[in-house]
Amino acid sequence: MTTRVRLEPTPDGRACIVPVRAQPGARRSGASGAWNGMLKVAVTAPPEDGRANADLARALAQIFGLRASAVRLVSGARSREKRFRIEASFSSVSARLAEILG
Repeated sequence: MTTRVRLEPTPDGRACIVPVRAQPGARRSGASGAWNGMLKVAVTAPPEDGRANADLARALAQIFGLRASAVRLVSGARSREKRFRIEASFSSVSARLAEILG
């Protein structure tokens, strides 16, 4: 288990890409650490009809203190390994991850 998440800043510097390891069907939603360079996020929704993806986007918005519209799934809609675009600066996202992961 790695405690570092591999963030990618966007070329314009207004957002960053966060790799996420999804844990659908969990008892509680929220960040649950890091795994292989990805942020592990548990959600209560089952992985059916995109419900877990929508729940993941809401959970990430809550984790980073953003509006739901500031989080968008970029890739991995049918996989546990996903990439989300977070509309926040690289420094603010990395600072929040440092708080979460210790």
